[in-house]
Formats: sequence, C-alpha cells, structure tokens
Amino acid sequence: MNFIENERPEKSPYVQLLTLALYAIAGLVLTYVVALSGLYFWYGEMIDPSWLSPGNPKFIIVSRTLISLQQFGLFLFPALLMAWGERQKIPQFYHFKKIRIELLLLVILIMVLSMPTLEWVTQLNQQMVLPEFLKPIEQWMKTQEDSAMATTLELLKMNRIGDYLINIALIALLPAIAEEFMFRGAIQRALGRMFQNPHFVIWLTAFIFSAIHVQFYGFLPRLLLGAAFGYIYFWTKSLWYSIFAHFLNNAYAVTAAWYMQKNNIPLSESDKTTYFQWYGYLISAVLTFLVFKYFKNKSRTDGKQLDKSI
Repeated sequence: MNFIENERPEKSPYVQLLTLALYAIAGLVLTYVVALSGLYFWYGEMIDPSWLSPGNPKFIIVSRTLISLQQFGLFLFPALLMAWGERQKIPQFYHFKKIRIELLLLVILIMVLSMPTLEWVTQLNQQMVLPEFLKPIEQWMKTQEDSAMATTLELLKMNRIGDYLINIALIALLPAIAEEFMFRGAIQRALGRMFQNPHFVIWLTAFIFSAIHVQFYGFLPRLLLGAAFGYIYFWTKSLWYSIFAHFLNNAYAVTAAWYMQKNNIPLSESDKTTYFQWYGYLISAVLTFLVFKYFKNKSRTDGKQLDKSI
C-alpha cells in the first residue's frame, strides 16, 4: 500500500527524490553563503577555520549559526519546496491532522520506556570493532566521532537559563521540525509510493536518517529512533506525532546536560554511565513493544483503517 492517498496526480516518486536531492544541495550551498555573509558583517572579517574549534571564543555563535541554517537549507526548505512543486498545501501534503491528546501521552510513554533500551544499544554500538584490514576506516570513524563529540559537548555547555532555552530551540525543536519534514514527511512519503512494503520503507528511511548524521558510534540507536518515528508517522498519518517524539528525544539530551552541569557532573561521563541492570533493559524493550502495539491500535480508531498487514 502507499503511504498516502493521492487526491491529484503527482510527479513520479523518483523525480520527487531527485528534485529533493537537488533542492537539498542548493539549499545547503545557499544557507552557507547566507551564514558566511552574516558572520562577515557581524565580525567585520571573513570566517577563520579556527573559529570552528571548540574553545575558540567565537565557536558558539559561529557553530549555532551554521548548524541552524543547515537545518533550514538541507532539510526544511527542500521538503517544503517539494510540496509547493506539487501545488499542494503543506498541511494536506504532509498530513497535519488534528492532534489527539491521548496519542501525545502515548508518545511520551514510548519515549520514556525506550530510554533504557536505547542506552543499551548505544553502549553496544560504541563497542564496535572492525576487522584488522578495515582499521584505517575504523580510525577515521573514531576521529569523526571524537570531533562530533567535542562539538556537541561545547554546544551543550550552559551557564544560564537563557543558554538552556536557546539549546532547546536550536538543538531540540528546530531539528525535530526540519528533519521530520525531510525524512518522514518527504523521503518516507516518496519511498512509500515506490515500494509496497511499509516496513522496508520505514527502515530504509531510518537508515538514511542515521547515515546522514555521519556518527558511526551512534548509528544503531539513531536507526531505531528513526524507525520509531517512521512507524509513528505511518500509523497516525500525521507528522505532528513524529515531530513531538523527535523533540522529546532531543530535549531530554539538552535537559540532561543542563542537569549534569548544575550538579557538577562532567558531560564527558554521560555516555560512560550505566543506569540499569540487564533485566532493566529487558523490561524496557518488552514494555516499549507493548505500548507501541497499543499505540498502533489507538491511532487507527479515528477513522480510516490502514493496511492490516503492518
């Protein structure tokens, strides 16, 4: 079955994906031009590569500017342009149906219950070791991961409540909106018109979602999150719920960092701490599965029945 019900003929999904990729490339280039121009007028000089090094006094402003504009240019604008190119309204094209409070509460429950499972998967992923002949690739992956971690830790340093609110907006809310428009809204929607198997479409989209972040030692938990967002979108046929789930995941990370700093806990220790025994992870996985199943059934009670095979 298709992920959508067409009310009017659309372009081929292959054309949609190609156009989406071209929009993303153009958007990325354009937003970087805008960012560099803005930073030039702000500082009165061209950006220096050293400004992107954690610890540099200009790092926070420059990084926030580049990362935020990238969300617009690479993810949000291309997805919006795809809908406009089909001459359809955004709410109808991406299915922003009326919000049901009971489903929002279930999304919160799913995200809370899944935290131990995601912690275990993260620890498993971080223990990844490649064969000897792939050691150069492994070293490159670790270098990329260390660089990304250093950037993340620097961005998550919050001394005032204002810093916390800025991070909630730029690290939690903006990516949740922009990435869900692109991945669940645009890509999963287009792939759903190409393939009949919704499971394949959801997991393929989740793979693309995780891969594009280029953080190999966080690939598996991000893959699972992407699949969870995908199923939430597919069952509800509303982008509101996957955006909300994505926001909760990001906001938790920002809030945890804020709490740790307020209690003088080094942020670098966050990924090294184990909070649950083995049975805690098992209980988390079982309860998450059961609540997901309940969520699927509840999401179908407001009208149209979806494909019974999923």
